[in-house]
Amino acid sequence: MEIFQSIAEALSGIYGPARVVRDVIMTVVSAFNFHTLFYWAVGVFFTRKFPKAKKNHKYAICIPARNEEDVIGNLIKSIKRQDYPSELITIFVVADNCTDSTARIASELGAVVYEHNNPAERTKGFALKYLFERISEDFGIKAFEGYFVFDSDNLLNRDYITRMNESFDAGEKIITSYRNTKNFDECWLSSTYALHWLRSIRYRHRARSLFHLATNIQGTGFLFANELVENGWPYTSLTEDRAFTADAVAHGYKISYNDTAEFFDEQPVSVKIAIRQRIRWAKGHLQAFVQTGPLLFTNIFLGNQFAPKKPKGEKYTRAEVLESIRHRWASFDTLGQLIPTSIISLILWILVAVLIGMCEYYSNGILDTRLIGGGNWLSRFLRFFVGDVRINMSPGLSAMWTGLVLTVSARIIMRLAGDLKKIPVGVYIFFMERKRIKPIKLYKKALYCLTWPIFDLVGRYAMYFALFMRVEWKPIPHKSKVTIEDIETDKTGPAK
Repeated sequence: MEIFQSIAEALSGIYGPARVVRDVIMTVVSAFNFHTLFYWAVGVFFTRKFPKAKKNHKYAICIPARNEEDVIGNLIKSIKRQDYPSELITIFVVADNCTDSTARIASELGAVVYEHNNPAERTKGFALKYLFERISEDFGIKAFEGYFVFDSDNLLNRDYITRMNESFDAGEKIITSYRNTKNFDECWLSSTYALHWLRSIRYRHRARSLFHLATNIQGTGFLFANELVENGWPYTSLTEDRAFTADAVAHGYKISYNDTAEFFDEQPVSVKIAIRQRIRWAKGHLQAFVQTGPLLFTNIFLGNQFAPKKPKGEKYTRAEVLESIRHRWASFDTLGQLIPTSIISLILWILVAVLIGMCEYYSNGILDTRLIGGGNWLSRFLRFFVGDVRINMSPGLSAMWTGLVLTVSARIIMRLAGDLKKIPVGVYIFFMERKRIKPIKLYKKALYCLTWPIFDLVGRYAMYFALFMRVEWKPIPHKSKVTIEDIETDKTGPAK
């Protein structure tokens, strides 16, 4: 007990400085995202628009598929009905460790099919790596000007490739597109994903594309120039999209967004599968931060480390200076998206507020501390009804454990307040995207607005688990029979 008292007294003596250090660290971390509110404001009104293309470019469509016999046919059929010249489109399917009829169905529908059978290489990234190796051998990477990547459950609007070609013809090297959901109203869980993707469009893609910066690739529905895979596809981690995004930005590429190119995908309806997927995303997020974060940080201060170095004494042109500024900002912006803020916040909270804070309460007691602490709106709301109850306790074990309860409850209230504030965002998304979301009954929209903050709540705890868990890539089952024709019909019918 004497040893414990000595440790507690020593730690309580640094409680004040520790809080200052914590606040400084969180201020620095938060600074990487101070500008996102501006992006959101811009995204309310503006997005980049592209002129009609002067040339139709030749594309390969890459589809990694693991036991996707239920949906692969509908995707290929939606590609076949594009209003883009069919002779400029080649569909490639890599049947990745399949045990069903995926390869046969894709081949019968006219796709070039490669079968990848290697149980040790089970991520989507490995499937793409294998596919690009085969394309390089059989066709040559330069045989196609650009490469699309889709998941097997996707469906494309009839003018999708035409619209994406406008961005490509305008000189963009990497383009993502408008991600809608084909099973939006199947259940509350699928709706949380659907609203998340639409939030990404409004909060991330629109403004970054407008300013010619770099938004982020999100798994599927994107196009890139052949030069990015001249040396193959190296992104084989749990989340190849995050790795691809970070690496492309580090090398100086812009990542644009086309708001008129719309596709649809299927969202999980099983809580178990959703949690498994979110933990994998979180683990891949951490991997991308470790792998590319240091390079992005270096680029902020030293510029593009992959750009050719100018001879000593040669002056930079105005265009080169502007590009350097753009790239440094894009590196800063992308790093901000990769920083695991929730983990940093949790670690600092445990170290300072919990461990050192408990020692502070043990050594000095509780002095005029609110029962319901915090300055957020929920804390103020609860104090309005319960009253501003204050607690005073003498030093000792009782004060230590009471202080712990107060600390934990204050954090729970803070987190809950932040999650509940996202409910109006759901209302905003439904209103702004009303013309592109399928007709949904009003009571379901209200329910989805209430439940969709669970998406971020799960994501936060998935990040905590991913920090310690060994995560393996497992496929997400897709069973939806919805076709692009069904979606076109649904959009014309009113909700009742």
